[in-house]
Amino acid sequence: DMLGPVAGLRVLHLQCHFGMDTLTLAQQGASVTGVDFSAPAVDAARRLAQEVGLADRARFVLSDVYEAPAALRGERFDRVFASWGALCWLPDIRAWAQVVAQFLQPGGWLALADAHPTAYVFDSRTATADGRPGWWVPYLGREAAIEESAEDYADPAATLRNTRTHQWLHPLGDIVTALLEAGLTLARLQEHDAVPWLLFNCLQRSADTLYRWPDQPWLPLSFSLRAVKPGA
Repeated sequence: DMLGPVAGLRVLHLQCHFGMDTLTLAQQGASVTGVDFSAPAVDAARRLAQEVGLADRARFVLSDVYEAPAALRGERFDRVFASWGALCWLPDIRAWAQVVAQFLQPGGWLALADAHPTAYVFDSRTATADGRPGWWVPYLGREAAIEESAEDYADPAATLRNTRTHQWLHPLGDIVTALLEAGLTLARLQEHDAVPWLLFNCLQRSADTLYRWPDQPWLPLSFSLRAVKPGA
């Protein structure tokens, strides 16, 4: 809903991983560029694009997100898209917002959807006696949460060789302020009671395939926004 119709538009998908959402946008008629810093993910995305016949409308560029303007050499897009687990890997949310603004045509916008920062305060590994998630990191801490784990969130059967991760909780105010400082205008901001993956073990899957609190919406689980570049 934040993205809107994309047929005939040029769309940039930042932190696209192996490109499933990128290819969905191409199926909807957009000309899409996906950017990710993982060479294996970009290779997989390119193979998928060939397999489903979308290589003419979906291309994939290997780049750190902060270096993407140099990698794409001044290209501009009608839409920039990022979603679901993208922000927690960013050490500098303000620099990321500047990247978004550089890529947008005047009148174009960013469509962003991600887990809500208040939800990231909690973790099922510190669950309370009633099964609800316990505290993980402070909301206003702003420091990297460094973890050692050999488990892969995408494949429970896999064992990782590189076990250390760094994650950042960006408060909602920091995210919005970064976009405003980058020269964008906040057009819409919504908070939601659902998230598309099992963020906490106690969540229950609804008929729409999204996960929600088992009894009542205690805290928002996700948010979405549209930030527009003025002009045109």
